[in-house]
Amino acid sequence: MASVLDRVAARAYSVFMAVPTIYVKLIQTLDSMSESERVPIVKSFSEMRLMISGSAALPASVHDKWFELTDQKLLERYGMTEIGMGLSNPYEGERRPGAVGQPLPGVEIRLKAEGGDIVEVEDEPGEIQVRGPGVFLEYWNRPKITEESFDGGWFRTGDVAVLEAGYYRIMGRQSVDIIKSGGYKLSALEIEAACLDHPTICEAAVVGIPDDTWGEVVGLAAVLNEGEGLSLESLREWCQDRISKYRIPSRLVVVGKLPRNAMGKVTKPAVCDLF
Repeated sequence: MASVLDRVAARAYSVFMAVPTIYVKLIQTLDSMSESERVPIVKSFSEMRLMISGSAALPASVHDKWFELTDQKLLERYGMTEIGMGLSNPYEGERRPGAVGQPLPGVEIRLKAEGGDIVEVEDEPGEIQVRGPGVFLEYWNRPKITEESFDGGWFRTGDVAVLEAGYYRIMGRQSVDIIKSGGYKLSALEIEAACLDHPTICEAAVVGIPDDTWGEVVGLAAVLNEGEGLSLESLREWCQDRISKYRIPSRLVVVGKLPRNAMGKVTKPAVCDLF
């Protein structure tokens, strides 16, 4: 981190791209610095032409904190190996915190509800399906997987999103980020974003924990700020006026770090094992 910030202060970069975890670590590092150390680094960040966040969902609180520190609005977008880049906030225009923007030129996006209907209205969730010249043709020597991955020419991403005021917002992976609890379908990403506003939590991962009564309950794995403590009781009390009762975590485990893959993404199956 120190070597990166030294290069930033030396104005070595005009474009900066990183995963959300890096921005969280940068914020923590900048907050720990004296004003004289921080000012030249922040000034260099503010003068960059473009700053991008990708590979995982960027919590709106991190987007807002980074803007507060550097006057830079991070450009968030959505893509994957099979489709390239599909959705993006604009280079010029509104970069909305918590959203991944609109389809890029030549890309068609639709949302398909779990029941099989195409979502025609805003604020209704559905699986992101993509069509366009950038979409791959097939998985090499895996015809069955290829067939299962397409729906009449549309690639099934496995990610769930909603369209809100013209911008798409990712709710998470169908397999790990949509928690089915007592008849509700809860977005793990939304709960994580809310929990990150807690003054003692610096990193959060939410998963569904199997439960005989509710099907699944909300489990939170949290990394705390240095020297801080957190109990489930105090967390639930803090959540009362901030998120719906059925979204409040029922399980809590405090860890030194979250399990991540080589790309810096939290590996949710490994998080489940923590419980």
